[in-house]
Amino acid sequence: MAAGLAQFSAAAEQPTVIRFGVSTAGFGNPPKVNTSWLAVAQRDQYLEQEFKNDGIKIEWVFFKGQGPAVNEALSNNQLDFTTLGDLPSFIGRSVGLDTRLVLVSSRGGRSYIAVHPGSGINKVEDLRGKRVAFNKGTASQLLVDRILAEHGMTESDLKVVNMEPSTYTAAFIGGNVDAIFGSLDILGLQSRGLAKVIYSSKGDPAVASASHVLVNQKFAAQYPQITERVVKALVKAVQWASAPQNTDAVFKLWTQIGYQPEAVYREEFSGDTLAARLSPLFDAYALARNKQGVQDAYRFKLIRKPFDADQWIDRRYLDAALKELKLENYWVPQDANGKQISSR
Repeated sequence: MAAGLAQFSAAAEQPTVIRFGVSTAGFGNPPKVNTSWLAVAQRDQYLEQEFKNDGIKIEWVFFKGQGPAVNEALSNNQLDFTTLGDLPSFIGRSVGLDTRLVLVSSRGGRSYIAVHPGSGINKVEDLRGKRVAFNKGTASQLLVDRILAEHGMTESDLKVVNMEPSTYTAAFIGGNVDAIFGSLDILGLQSRGLAKVIYSSKGDPAVASASHVLVNQKFAAQYPQITERVVKALVKAVQWASAPQNTDAVFKLWTQIGYQPEAVYREEFSGDTLAARLSPLFDAYALARNKQGVQDAYRFKLIRKPFDADQWIDRRYLDAALKELKLENYWVPQDANGKQISSR
């Protein structure tokens, strides 16, 4: 056991399976992750290799219903770890789900608004009274409310249509909604001439989305050593995906698994390094976004009560992994505004 976790008492037993949730439907059969460093972790079986000699199986669980469905699974004790966007994780925490953040899985995610070419809708304010689709209860809703607030609007100014991504994409292409809020998929529609982007959050850290890897605290309390090893295996995948010499390979992997052309991924990450966007650190930027996220979710009445975001983070596993792997200085920390605060 690493020194940072020496205070934990080792459990005599170990799990037979580790249930790892992914808050998307995935691609293919069996489903695969098509973005972030988690695609690398799954493809190269970092978790499976870590626990092969222990006879512990890794079960990947994908959720078409995204964040709300993940929270339901957590509440029923059906997951041990999961990826989760900021708003659904805030919702879960605010209603008492006993989880801890153990790793940042993505940061600085951009959001976009798409409309039909030739629609005459050219700016956010033009969306008043229009049919606008996004998935409520997911990270998208918090982004929507932030963007609308910046333009003097609220959800009540729109005709909101609650749909999950594949459904709202089909509805948009079929002309059944006027606009959609989304992320990478929006750029894909634009690249095919099916949409016009009228808003991008690029360069606005106050709007950017984030996601984390959470652990079910029941699992962490019972299996602290296993939890540490899960985080260590994931950090190895993050390091591989963050290495500059692997950038092209990461983009190609995402392209092979998903349905977007490589140019779409490169456009999404333009101006950023993968190391900056994939950093697992709980640095000043990650802390500031979590605090602001909780405040915004409460302000927009998306959660019933705020909570202390800092107390939700359990750094011990990440700190132990970085020390053991000698990666303490690998990722450059960012300040509260997303700017690098030191150089290697």
